[in-house]
Amino acid sequence: MASRNQNRPPRSPSIKKEGTDDVPFDKRRRIGAGRTTGATSTGTGRPRQAFAVVNNRQDVSAASDMASTEGSDCGSIEFTKEEVEALLNEKPKTKKFDLKAKIEQMTEHNKRFKLCIKWFQQVDENHVLEKQKIQSALESTEKKLSDTEMEMKNRESELNGSILDLRQENAHLREKVAKEESEKLDAIENHRIEKEARVAAEKLQVSLSEQLEKAHQDIAAANQRAVSLDDMYKRLQEYNQSLQHYNAKLQSDLETANEVNKRVEKEKLTIVENLSTLRGHNNSLQEQLALSRASQDEATKQKDSLVNEVRCLRGELQQVRDDRDRQVAQVQTLTAEIVKYQESTGKSLMELNSLTTKSKSLEETCSSQREQIRIMEIQLAAANEKLKMADLSSMETRAEFEEKQRVAQELQERLAEAEHQLIEGEKLRKKLHNTILELKGNIRVFCRVRPLLPDDGVGADASIISYPTSLESQGRGIDLIQNGQKFPFTFDKVFNHEASQQNVFLEISQLVQSALDGYKVCIFAYGQTGSGKTYTMMGKPEAQEHKGLIPRSLEQIFQTSQSLLVQGWKFKMQASMLEIYNETIRDLLSTSRAGGSDLTRTENGVPGKQYAIKHDANGNTHVSDLTIVDVCSISEISSLLRQAAQSRSVGKTQMNEYSSRSHFVFTLRIFGVNEATEQQVQGVLNLIDLAGSERLSRSGATGDRLKETQAINKSLSSLSDVIFALAKKEDHIPYRNSKLTYLLQPCLGRDSKTLMFVNISPDSPSVGESLCSLRFAARVNACEIGVPSRQLTLKAADSRLSYG
Repeated sequence: MASRNQNRPPRSPSIKKEGTDDVPFDKRRRIGAGRTTGATSTGTGRPRQAFAVVNNRQDVSAASDMASTEGSDCGSIEFTKEEVEALLNEKPKTKKFDLKAKIEQMTEHNKRFKLCIKWFQQVDENHVLEKQKIQSALESTEKKLSDTEMEMKNRESELNGSILDLRQENAHLREKVAKEESEKLDAIENHRIEKEARVAAEKLQVSLSEQLEKAHQDIAAANQRAVSLDDMYKRLQEYNQSLQHYNAKLQSDLETANEVNKRVEKEKLTIVENLSTLRGHNNSLQEQLALSRASQDEATKQKDSLVNEVRCLRGELQQVRDDRDRQVAQVQTLTAEIVKYQESTGKSLMELNSLTTKSKSLEETCSSQREQIRIMEIQLAAANEKLKMADLSSMETRAEFEEKQRVAQELQERLAEAEHQLIEGEKLRKKLHNTILELKGNIRVFCRVRPLLPDDGVGADASIISYPTSLESQGRGIDLIQNGQKFPFTFDKVFNHEASQQNVFLEISQLVQSALDGYKVCIFAYGQTGSGKTYTMMGKPEAQEHKGLIPRSLEQIFQTSQSLLVQGWKFKMQASMLEIYNETIRDLLSTSRAGGSDLTRTENGVPGKQYAIKHDANGNTHVSDLTIVDVCSISEISSLLRQAAQSRSVGKTQMNEYSSRSHFVFTLRIFGVNEATEQQVQGVLNLIDLAGSERLSRSGATGDRLKETQAINKSLSSLSDVIFALAKKEDHIPYRNSKLTYLLQPCLGRDSKTLMFVNISPDSPSVGESLCSLRFAARVNACEIGVPSRQLTLKAADSRLSYG
C-alpha cells in the first residue's frame, strides 16, 4: 500500500450490475512525474500536456490557451500527490521589480490551482457515484441473498414434502409386497392340498380298479358255479355298473383337480411377476429419494457460497472506508497548505477565500459522507443481525420440522397398526359372530305371544298359556293348556305378550348383520290368522316404537353400511317384493298392475307374464321378469313397502277382518366391495310374512276365500313336508310341491341362516290352532341342515372362496 498512488480513487469492487460497463472505475489518464513532455492520449481521445511543461510556460499566449481549454480538459487531467505538493510549494521566479511577469505567473499559477480544485471536485463526485453503486450493489446482493434463502426454504419444504410422499408410497408398497407374499404362500398351500387330494384320488382309483377286477372274477365264478342264480347275477351286474359310474366320476374329479392345479400354477407365476415389478418400483423410489437428498445438499452449498460472497463484500467495503479516510486526511493537508499560501500571497486573498469556502463545502460533504457511511454501517450491522437471527430461526425451524416429521412418522405407524388391528378385529368379529349363530343352530325358532285384544275376552291368557320359571327353561319355554292337559314346548326364545318390538329385534339383530357379512339370511313369520305375524314383520312404520322387523332390519343395515365406509367398504343394495297368491307369483312393485286389494282381478299379476323361479350354482334364487329396484336409503325402501302393502292381497274371514291371503316375500340383495382388502361379499336378506294357517271349519271360508284357504294350507303343508324331510335327512326333499317351498329352497338348505317366528294367539277359541302351530315349530326347531356358506370373493386371486 506504500507504493500506491494516494490520490488515486479506490478500485471498484468486482460486482458488475446489468447495464454497466466492464471497465473499472479508476482506469483514467493521469500526468506522471517522470513522463515525457509529448502529447498523450486522454480518456476522451484528446492530447494533454505534462504538468512540468505547463509549469514552465511564461508567455501569455500559453495562459490564454490554458484558459480556453479549461472547461474541456479539466475533466481529463489528473494530479498526483507530488504534483499537488509542487503546486503548493511553487515560488515566483521572476525579477523583483518585474510586476507584469509576476502577475502573469500568478495568474497562470491560479489557473493551475483551479484545475487542481476542479479535478478534486470531480474525484469527489466520482467517489459519491462509486459509493452509490457500492450501496446499490450491496442492496441487490442482500436482496439476492434473501431471495436465495427464501428459495432455499421453499425448496427445502418441497423436498421434505417429496420425501414424505416417497416414504408413504414406499411403506404402502412394502405392505402390498407383504400382502402378496402371504397370498403367494396361501396359493402354494392350496396347491399342496390339491396335490395331496389328487394322490389320494389316484390311490382310490387303483383300489376301485382292484375291486372292479375282483367283482369280475366273482361274477365269472358265479356264472360257472350255477346258472340258476340269475337274480344274483343281475344284482352283480347292477353293482358293476354302479362301480363303473363311480370310476367315471372319479376320472372327471381327477381331471377337474388337474385343471385347478394348472390354474393355481398360472396364478403363482403371475404373483411372482408382480412381486418382481414391485421390487423394481421400490428400487426406483429409493434412487429418487437419494437424488432429492443430493439436491438438498447442493442447495446448502449454494447458501454457503452466498455467505462467503457477503464476507468478500464486507472486506471490499472496509477497503473503501480506508480509502475515504486517506482522502479526508489529504483534504485536511490541502486545507492547511491553502491557509499557508494565503498568508504568503496577500494579492490572491479573494480567490483563497473562495477556495476556503469550497474547502468548507468539501468538509461538509465529507462529514455528510461520513454520516451516510455510519448509517450504512448501522444498516449493515442490522442486516448481519437479521441474517444471524434468520440462520438461528432456520436451524430452530429445521429442528422443529424434524421433530414434527418424527412425530408424524410415529403417528402414521400407529395409524397403520390401528387400521391393521381394526381389520383383524372385524375379521375376528365376523368369525365369532358366525360361530355363535352356528352354535345356536341354522334353523332357529322364536315364539311370540300377542297381547289379548278386547274381542278375545278377559282371563284367556291365564287359562291356556303359562311360562316355566325354572332357570333351564326361563325365557325359552312355554306351556299350552287344553282341556286341563299341559303341553310343554321349548324354543330358542319365547316372547310373552309384554315384549316390545325393540326387544324382539334385539334378538335377531346379529342375524341381520350376517347378511352384510355375505350370508343368505331368511326370517319368516308363521302362525294362524290374527296371531300377529304382520305386526311382528311390518308393525306400524309411522310410529317408532311399533316398527316391525322389516323396517328395523333395513335401518340397521343402512346404518352399519355407512359406518363401514371408514374401513373401505362400499355397498350396493337391490330390493324386490312379491307375493304368492293361489300358487301364482305376483310382482308387488310392478308399475303396470292395478293397485288396491281387490281379489277379483286375474290370478297373474300382469297379464301375459309368467314368473319362473330359478336357482343358480351358487345357491342364489332368481325370479324372471321380477322388478328389482336399486335402493340407497331407508326412505326409498319405506316408499316401496307402502306401495307393496297397497298391492298385497287381503280379505275378510271369520277370524280376521283384514286377513293376509298370500305369502309376502321381501328380498334385499347386498353387494359389498372393500378396495383396501380387495374383498367382495354378496349377501341376501329374505323377510317373509306367511299367510294365516287355520282350518276351514274355523275360518268359515266359502267361494274365493275357500280356494284361497285351500291354496294356503297346501303350501304350508308342503313347507311342513320339506322341514320333516330335512329333519329325517331323506334323500329326496319335495321342494317343488309348492311355489313357496321352491322359492325358499336355498333358505331351507345348508346355504342360509334361517329363523322362524311362530306367532300364538292367547284366546281360548284358538287353542287348537295354537297347539298345531307349536307342534310344527317344535319339529322345525329339531331340524339340522348343516353349516351355511359365506359368499366372499378375493379380487387379487380372482377366485370365489366359501367359508363355513
